Amino acid sequence: MDFELNDEQRHIRSTVRDFAQAEIAPTAAAYDESGEFPYEWVRGMARLGLFALPFPESVGGAGGDFLSYVLAMEEISRADASAGITLEAAVSLGISPLVHFGSKEQQERWLPALLSGERLWSFGLTEPEAGSDAGGTQTRARRDGGEWVINGRKVFITNAGTDISAGVTITAVTGSSNGTREISAIAVERGTPGYTQAPKYRKLGWHASDTRELIFDDVRVPVGNLVGEQGAGYRQFLQILEGGRVAIAALSVGVAQACLDAALAYSAQRRQFGKPIATFQAIQFKLSDMATQIELARMMTWRAACAIDAGRDAAPYASMAKLHASEVATACASQAVQIHGGYGFMEESPVARYYRDVKVNEIGEGTSEVQRILIARHILRPYEVLED
Repeated sequence: MDFELNDEQRHIRSTVRDFAQAEIAPTAAAYDESGEFPYEWVRGMARLGLFALPFPESVGGAGGDFLSYVLAMEEISRADASAGITLEAAVSLGISPLVHFGSKEQQERWLPALLSGERLWSFGLTEPEAGSDAGGTQTRARRDGGEWVINGRKVFITNAGTDISAGVTITAVTGSSNGTREISAIAVERGTPGYTQAPKYRKLGWHASDTRELIFDDVRVPVGNLVGEQGAGYRQFLQILEGGRVAIAALSVGVAQACLDAALAYSAQRRQFGKPIATFQAIQFKLSDMATQIELARMMTWRAACAIDAGRDAAPYASMAKLHASEVATACASQAVQIHGGYGFMEESPVARYYRDVKVNEIGEGTSEVQRILIARHILRPYEVLED
């Protein structure tokens, strides 16, 4: 087993780290306070080719491997979680369905602007009555001649309402087969009559990311906007979420590392009883536990990414990495605030922002509870004790 990165991967990690620390980290607190969308960060990530990084050259991508994308995600998120989720939602959720399931015409029409970072595309799965139960989709699309007519709502959607948002791929019930509802994926361009974006949510964290509800009221799109096969939308989105969970794990590792970075720096300069608090065993235990758990989460995330690159079944590794990394990040944020003491409770401290930003990682793209269910299904499969 080789845990070393190759030269290209080390170069990508170093390049992205330098960019993130120079251009994202210094303005992260200001964007968090204002809640404005960070277009300059997007332009910077676009210059580095991050939106095209894990996709094949045959569709206009950069031809990088998934592990390189994971490395980039960690470094961007280490600088700011809002930047990380903006990149993750654009790449893992927005572009991936079009790359993996889109028609040649759809790819030629939308991918050039998306892969360049000029425009953003969204992923519409969650609904008021369909969160962990994604199969409970209530949004419907009916055929009317050469068009789909869509009615429904999507909630908690990222990147849908910015000035550079181009559209969204949604799931919708398009019929039934043998008594089972048929769920399909359909692309809807921004500006289509009847498609509206509600105002941004007021969120606990991720203040600089764009998150809002989408409403579809008799929205008509061409039948050619069907992404993949009719009735295959649910299966397609589960596949997309597999890579998305690994990316969220990388985002979590990045924020956890930022918590450790801040805790180390603060404990080395903060003095109590005449000496730096880093000399106290109680603080050293916290720092040691944080460092150990972060490294475990990082290795699990890399393991899942390598499974994707090798074309193997990555689903259990993706769930394990997402579960562990997100919970580690939450624990590290709590410990970082504790090490900072009263200062950690002040908004001027970066760890206060990390504390607010990190909890949602245990919720988005499959809650920790859902990940445990998926892992249990995998490890119990040989015993044939669970129903499908």
